[in-house]
Amino acid sequence: MDETHSDFRDSAASLRLAELVAARLCHDFSGPLVALTGGLEAMAEKPASAGEAIAVVADAAQTLALRLRLLRTAWGGAGPAMDLVELLGLAAGAVNAERVRFDASGVPSESVFSPSAARLLLNVMLLGAESLPAGGRLALAGSPERDIVVMIEGPRAAWPAGFAAAIADEAAAWAALSGVRAVQAPLTALIARYSGLGLSLLLPAGPTGADEAPPLLLKLVPDH
Repeated sequence: MDETHSDFRDSAASLRLAELVAARLCHDFSGPLVALTGGLEAMAEKPASAGEAIAVVADAAQTLALRLRLLRTAWGGAGPAMDLVELLGLAAGAVNAERVRFDASGVPSESVFSPSAARLLLNVMLLGAESLPAGGRLALAGSPERDIVVMIEGPRAAWPAGFAAAIADEAAAWAALSGVRAVQAPLTALIARYSGLGLSLLLPAGPTGADEAPPLLLKLVPDH
């Protein structure tokens, strides 16, 4: 393939990624926006009984604010360094976060993550919450100076199909951008690759339980 065709292919893939991320943003904001709009309409129609609607509006507004902060940080490019409290606070904006327990007891409480490490970890936490459709636990262990291991446990816990291939091969990651619901796994793999950081699934020697998925290793020190 000559350089012109290669440039066209790369541009088409980048455009596809932009389209899917935009569609995913609309998808993730739609639920809270519907609740917010419905609450405001209820307040306008029955102002005398607006107390319950006010609670719905307040909850929807908080969810939107948390989700906006999270996605702006996770998808908007590397931002500032972050400590563990900031990362966990942002993770609370993930879709399904109300059914996921984020357990960081295996990470030193004073940990500070570099901008690229923080961004990658946020995307992994987004993916982990998605990978627990019936809720469960997402646990972190390790140190930002070296490696972080992420474990997900819960009913139907499973990393997306094709995630291991997307981690291992850049072309597979681009090819996996097949739809709005499938964007987070290849996007996470691409962010890791372009940040010079590492991702790998620690496949066990024996079978895992029905509610377990292989741990995910984040190598947070760039390769030189």
